[in-house]
Amino acid sequence: MEMDALVQKSDEAVERYHELAKQIRTIEERMDEMSALRGHILTYIKTRDVYAAYCKADYSKKFYAEHESDILRHKAVKKAFDELGLKKLPTIKRLQDEYAKLLEEKKKALPEYRKARDEMRELLTVKANVEKIMGFEKHKERNVQNLE
Repeated sequence: MEMDALVQKSDEAVERYHELAKQIRTIEERMDEMSALRGHILTYIKTRDVYAAYCKADYSKKFYAEHESDILRHKAVKKAFDELGLKKLPTIKRLQDEYAKLLEEKKKALPEYRKARDEMRELLTVKANVEKIMGFEKHKERNVQNLE
């Protein structure tokens, strides 16, 4: 192999590895968002009745004191939904389906990612070895010229 071709191939391998790593990272971030949203929805469902009763009780201090943790959790979840800009909550089923699709995408991408990583490592090692050998050859040539 020529050195230029080796450098080009190793650069392409590094770029491919980083593309796949970014793709997997994006999938994982979306999966984390979905898990958090699912948790928020479940908390909302669990605390919705208590918060509705609190509203019906005209925001009674006594009722608030008895159910403070549920009311605070409900308000926190509603705030999170507002920050996400959600007007209508997705169903748990839809979230689970999308999560399963993302998980499948990740499982398909991981072997390709590992292969790209191994190829990148191998090419970078070969490139480093060749550069080292070429550097030694240049150094030997200088020594021979200095001796003459």
